[in-house]
Amino acid sequence: MKAADELQEQLVELDVITSLVRILTDYPDNDTLVRVVLLALSNLVDLENCMYMTKCILRAKLLGHNVIIVSESAFNCSTEPLKIQLVDACIQETLCDILQRLQDSLQTEDMCTMKSSSDLIVSLLLGDESMQKLFDNGRGVVYQNIPSWLTSQHTLLQMTGALAIANFARNDTNCVKMVELGVVHQLLDLLEQHVENGDVAVQHAALSALRNLAIPAMNKVRMLEEGVADRIQMLLRSEMPPVQFKLLGTLRMLTDGQADTARILGQDPKLLARLVQWCEAKDHVGVRGEANRLLASLLRHSKSQDVVKAIQKVEGVKHLVSMTTSEHAIMQNEALIALAIASAINLEVVEEAFKESELVSVLHKVLQDESMGPEVKYNSMGLLCSLIDSDDLRKEMEVVNLKETLEKLRGHSSSSNVVKQANKVLQIMEHSKENSEHFFP
Repeated sequence: MKAADELQEQLVELDVITSLVRILTDYPDNDTLVRVVLLALSNLVDLENCMYMTKCILRAKLLGHNVIIVSESAFNCSTEPLKIQLVDACIQETLCDILQRLQDSLQTEDMCTMKSSSDLIVSLLLGDESMQKLFDNGRGVVYQNIPSWLTSQHTLLQMTGALAIANFARNDTNCVKMVELGVVHQLLDLLEQHVENGDVAVQHAALSALRNLAIPAMNKVRMLEEGVADRIQMLLRSEMPPVQFKLLGTLRMLTDGQADTARILGQDPKLLARLVQWCEAKDHVGVRGEANRLLASLLRHSKSQDVVKAIQKVEGVKHLVSMTTSEHAIMQNEALIALAIASAINLEVVEEAFKESELVSVLHKVLQDESMGPEVKYNSMGLLCSLIDSDDLRKEMEVVNLKETLEKLRGHSSSSNVVKQANKVLQIMEHSKENSEHFFP
């Protein structure tokens, strides 16, 4: 192996690559010769010389042999410095030309070449600096090709376009620029093509792109004004878990911090019915989790009595109670805050659901669990504060001896916030006792 490496270095130093590229330029129609030369180049050229090889290939314009060229480049395109070198060598222009030239071909070899070209474009976009160079504030050749890819009838091109947007949308500046350039409706138009028996991978990629675009606050407002939330709900009838999962995540991102949107979606009977159905999905944990998180988000961001009533009407509250026992602390906290908001807005509406779901016992177990994080315990006690106004729920607190557990937390918790919250709940309970003959006699 060492001898081979030394031989490679000697041949490179003797500028053999230039001679080989000259053969490619002089005899581009000799397939056998070209393939042998390309094989020699692939053996000679390591990562340090890959940029030079790429420039030579581009100069030779051997588009008829791109399947080998692209495959070799894709194989080697594994590091950020190399991605940058390839972009600086303008390999993206050749790749876009390949996709344009071969998109109508049915030949197996051409289709493989297109796949390799698409894979390499996406690979280049995975690097932060190379991605930014390719975007070039919306002027880059890859971005300029996205509209034609999204409207193509070729699913590979559609996928390439959607994945390109999703990757360009990894920073807020690019997100804002792309929304300004009108990419959102191009994605929605693509999704509409695939609603009925469409390509799941394309839908997944397009929804990923929309979700990333919706992260900046100013984009949320603009996207909602343009009717994204309404149009995207066409996918509610999808029976494909990957699409359901991405749809729920996109809707949750759109409602984040948007009270009006959360209020509208939180009263949509079709959406809520589908959410409750997905909250019970046994075969896909991700879909079940995202459905619960969206329900909680609608309550948290709307803070609306009408939303509380609507969610209770479809029996969604019990799912949020179950969510408080999730193995993921972030989901527990989201559920606890949502339930606290709901009970503070209208305890009477959700009281029966709380009793049926044994919420007080659930919260008591959370507070007793030593492995539970302080934030979860803090929010659990915050929810308890809003339950004390209910006579029936106060009786349940007495039955489980909640007061004793709170006193232990007050005296032994290592978290000052938990101690303060325990004191607060105990004070409210004591005050309630003074006004009620049947509470902690």
